[in-house]
Amino acid sequence: MTEPPTGRRGVRISDPQVMRALAHPARLTIMEHLSALPEGATATECAEVVGLSPSATSYHLRELAKAGLVEPAPSRGDARERIWRAVSSSWEVDAGRDAEPDALAAQTALIEAWLARELDRSRDWLRRASTEPPQWYDVARLFDSQLVVTAEELAELNDAVDRLLEPYRKRTRTDPPPGARSVSVHYKALPLE
Repeated sequence: MTEPPTGRRGVRISDPQVMRALAHPARLTIMEHLSALPEGATATECAEVVGLSPSATSYHLRELAKAGLVEPAPSRGDARERIWRAVSSSWEVDAGRDAEPDALAAQTALIEAWLARELDRSRDWLRRASTEPPQWYDVARLFDSQLVVTAEELAELNDAVDRLLEPYRKRTRTDPPPGARSVSVHYKALPLE
């Protein structure tokens, strides 16, 4: 099942059908784009971001709507324009500890699609890093740090990272300073042993 927004964490996706609907690179990109735009966007505007035709993008938007992840948004005044918006500004995936194999497979497929997208972003950065302005080159970071923590300490750390990122989130930062760019922060905190 997909549950309604739950505070900062957004929509919790546990339905395998919804997970499978989202486990597509174009749909992940569309969701990211719409999640950053409270007012929503048209299929043509989303197509520019995802690199597909407006008709192909419309298909993906309809599939996301069937899954309950996007919905029609209020018109901007032109009744011919169809505006779409994300149901929530964020979402998390959790089939649950006792999920059926089908749900676990769908969860794995979605997370692997998301991880592949993040890996592509890192590779893209590495290909163009030498052409970036020095101030951006110097602050970009890829690192791994292994910690020794209790479950309670990890929960505190996760909350602290979330609070630290909150003022900079694309959807809610209404007046970024000149020179600000979109930046991907990929955070994971997973037990190794």
